[in-house]
Amino acid sequence: MSKTIDEKIFSFGQIKVKVSHPKKIYFPEDGITKGDVINYYISISKYILPYLKERPESLLRHPNGIHQLSFYQKEASGIIPPYAKSKKIFSESNKKEIEYLVCNDTATLIYMNNLGCIEINPWHSTINNLDTPDYLIIDIDPSSKNTYDQVVDVANCVKEILESAGAVSFCKTSGSTGMHIYIPVNKKYSYQQVKDFAHSVCIIATEQMKEATLERNLEKRGNKKIYMDYLQNARGQTIACAYSLRPKNGATVSAPLQWKEVKKGLTPQQFNIKNMLPRLQKQGDLFTGILGKGIDLNKCMKKLGA
Repeated sequence: MSKTIDEKIFSFGQIKVKVSHPKKIYFPEDGITKGDVINYYISISKYILPYLKERPESLLRHPNGIHQLSFYQKEASGIIPPYAKSKKIFSESNKKEIEYLVCNDTATLIYMNNLGCIEINPWHSTINNLDTPDYLIIDIDPSSKNTYDQVVDVANCVKEILESAGAVSFCKTSGSTGMHIYIPVNKKYSYQQVKDFAHSVCIIATEQMKEATLERNLEKRGNKKIYMDYLQNARGQTIACAYSLRPKNGATVSAPLQWKEVKKGLTPQQFNIKNMLPRLQKQGDLFTGILGKGIDLNKCMKKLGA
């Protein structure tokens, strides 16, 4: 395979992935290039791939870097390379089948990076179990006047509520301003069932934490309330996965945490493209439990009184 001066070829066995413009600046303030992004994903591929395999991908593309035009692309037909997997899924909203890219290997991951996917957004369910997610998510989404210490307080409140219900939970920074809490359900329940449980947990959290709200509308909730987003738990919804870069200054990473790390002074900026691999090499993957046995949702709901 020939290449121009402004291309680079990455080899994965017999698969060759051509990357264009590897020296293009993606993070201007940090001097981080497209090639740096690709090298990051290659370095952590064995950690991120378990959370991508067999899942449809919503492609969030930043082809010219984090400050330029970005767009979501769900329909991938016509751009899928021969080595990559895809899945046609009927969309009720579009009344047609959409062909999604499925990322099962490093070659496909790097192909996505070449399209400008700085951030990686898989479905919560796999292609053979589209209607039954592997986990539910509570997205703690602060407003502009909230501190991250307040996010930490709300996250710990949610953890305590889940513990009282008998539900194991895992958390990660969003890589932006919030935090994501995951509860494994192991394909045993529908999206509606897990959304109802997440809703119940969020209701209790808003009763216990004055900073927390279920008001989604920014104008109505003001700039000092933390939105408890349980609506992420719907078929086709996506969120930046564990170890995904975020298109933010500092090249932050959505970083899994030990719950003991969720304390005052924590900031999402602590975890970035430069230090995530050393952290993984030291601590290992803290998120494997989200694909584990799963909670007994009915028992948990009863303990919550929901």
